[in-house]
Amino acid sequence: MQKSIFSKYFRVCAAVVIASIAVLGSLFITFSSNYFSSEKATLLRKNINIARRVILNTSQFDLENNSVQLDIVTLQNSFILFAEPSDSVIFFTDMNGNTLICTEGDNCNHKTYQVPLDIRTKITQKGEYFEKGKLGGSIYKTSQYTLGIPVIVEGKQFGYLFISTSAQALNTFLIEMSKIFVLSAISVLLLAFIVTYFATAKMVRPLREMSQAAKNFGKGDFTARINIDTDDEIGQLASSFNNMAKSLSALESMRRSFIANVSHELKTPMTSIAGFVDGILDGTIPREKQNEYLRIVSDEVKRLSRLVKSMLNLSRIEAGELKIQTTQFNVVETICQTVFSFERQINEKHLDIRGLDQDKVIVEADPDLIHQVVYNLTENAVKFANVDGYLEFSFTVEGTITYIGIKNSGEGLSKEEIPRVFDRFYKTDKSRGIDKNGVGLGLYIVRSVINLHGGDIIVRSVQGEYTEFVFSIPTAKVKNSALVKGKEKDYNELKEKREKESLPPTNSSQKD
Repeated sequence: MQKSIFSKYFRVCAAVVIASIAVLGSLFITFSSNYFSSEKATLLRKNINIARRVILNTSQFDLENNSVQLDIVTLQNSFILFAEPSDSVIFFTDMNGNTLICTEGDNCNHKTYQVPLDIRTKITQKGEYFEKGKLGGSIYKTSQYTLGIPVIVEGKQFGYLFISTSAQALNTFLIEMSKIFVLSAISVLLLAFIVTYFATAKMVRPLREMSQAAKNFGKGDFTARINIDTDDEIGQLASSFNNMAKSLSALESMRRSFIANVSHELKTPMTSIAGFVDGILDGTIPREKQNEYLRIVSDEVKRLSRLVKSMLNLSRIEAGELKIQTTQFNVVETICQTVFSFERQINEKHLDIRGLDQDKVIVEADPDLIHQVVYNLTENAVKFANVDGYLEFSFTVEGTITYIGIKNSGEGLSKEEIPRVFDRFYKTDKSRGIDKNGVGLGLYIVRSVINLHGGDIIVRSVQGEYTEFVFSIPTAKVKNSALVKGKEKDYNELKEKREKESLPPTNSSQKD
């Protein structure tokens, strides 16, 4: 049977609580026993010191012969007064451990035995002996607390004084304390189990929701979200899970849009190609118009080629197979050539071209890939620029980095659109009406190519005014000339040359 994380966590918590109570109980019993023994020793020490003073006051000690004359009756009666309140026995022995006086009288069991030598030696050496046991292992039948001290007069010892009391009271005390502790422990355990159960259930709830949501994700349903009411690790995990679900949902939406767009983009030109080719083959299209329709077929084939190329580039980028071949080249010339490929669209919108009256700006990058970057960004700029607007290019060299900006006047982007323009398959609502041929891969490929060069790209936009993309690539390890007109063919010079050579304007599009 599969064990849930709830049952595992609950068992661990329960085991920790039980183990903690067991350790606490052991410590409690040990400390209680030590406290009880300490209190008993204190009481016995108090009574035996009184008994010793009575011996010293009522007995006659012969210091020369080291002997003592005891008033046995007086001493025995006095000892009984001290012993009865504490339920103890007091007895006095000579130096050999033989009992001379005992509060038990004729029933004294101590006279049958000698106090062992090792106990007497300890009393002589340490001044006191305390034990919980049977005093030498045989004098008592049950466990007793026994305290022994020497009787010394003017530096000479005349015997040993002992006081004993039953240790059964300790057992009774411990049993009662154990009962109290067990009852308290059971109450604490029940409370701990209840709290742990609900706390564990609350903690595991987001995990169960995430598990169910993950199953829904596997079925294609990305609408599930986790309720977050904490800011701990579980709350952070739930928040990350919700963000992942949101990203998956957006990606799925873009994927469906991409498939729909690609299907449309493939179907439309293929239908046109098939129709025109069939018309030429069956004679429906007159011979004098065949070249015109063949040109349309050629444009549609190029359009399909660009779409397939973009998708292949995307696949190579994501697989890490796209390698850059860097060389030094003039990026201004690349941009000028790219701008000319959009000459017809620029003229139709009467756009003003700014910033191309520059001298060389030499960079070290892959010329083909940077051309694709410039092409896609310029195509976007031309496409979304307003009539009678402008295209503006900027170049800034800062040490080893060159910054290139492509700016167009026009509607601009909203704050909500800016963070997503580089996402795969993403197309803004405005572009859906203007850019009917794209599938939202161009800017994603642009960013990927720039990242391959170790650079970065940002977008700036003010709605109703402009949109600008600025990307950075490595500066060539040669000194860039000053920005002086005349040394390089600028945009106007290239345009005049193109007109003289009567080259037809290019109407190609590369953005997907």
